[in-house]
Amino acid sequence: MIPKERLTAYQRWEMASFDEDASKQEQGAATAIPAEKLTAIREQTRHEAYAKGLAEGYQTGHSEGLTAGLAEGHEQSQQLIAQLSGLVTHFSDELAQADTLIAADLLELALNIAQAMLKTALPIRPELVLPVITEVIRELPALQRNAKLILNPDDAILVKQHLHEELSQNGWSIIEDAGIEAGGCRIETGSNQIDATLATRWQRLAAALGKEAHWLKP
Repeated sequence: MIPKERLTAYQRWEMASFDEDASKQEQGAATAIPAEKLTAIREQTRHEAYAKGLAEGYQTGHSEGLTAGLAEGHEQSQQLIAQLSGLVTHFSDELAQADTLIAADLLELALNIAQAMLKTALPIRPELVLPVITEVIRELPALQRNAKLILNPDDAILVKQHLHEELSQNGWSIIEDAGIEAGGCRIETGSNQIDATLATRWQRLAAALGKEAHWLKP
């Protein structure tokens, strides 16, 4: 038989051991998480991670898109500025060319008006030929003699009336030529020839103005 003292001690130890195991089981049961709740936590965590990733991705994409958009907008604005600059330059060139054309047209118009006025004035004032002949005489050397003054028949009559004495003193002779338009003349000497016809004088005037204009007979 087992003594009472030992039996009691053994029973107390056994009881203590069972109590300790029960306590541990109760603590394990208390800390255990239900499967449904664990699944819910995992699902919530997954949703939160997805939402966070989506937000970060949107933010990154938005920033990159904004940067790309700004760069593209800047490039387009530079292209537009270049196009406008080209248009301004082209417009300036066209304007300068237009000014040149207008100036040339005005000069041609002025020559046409002067030509018309001269053609109108000569029949009305035939004496206008006298200064021309006087100027031509002065162009010849003083020793020139026996010069021929070739004139339109109508002008020849007028010259004989006003310059006959001066021409005779210098040995000049007057020759009528219907092929010379009134208002002009030609002078021929042994070594010189001066063309003072209207057509030649008009071409000289136009050339001095940088134009090529021909005197047309009416």
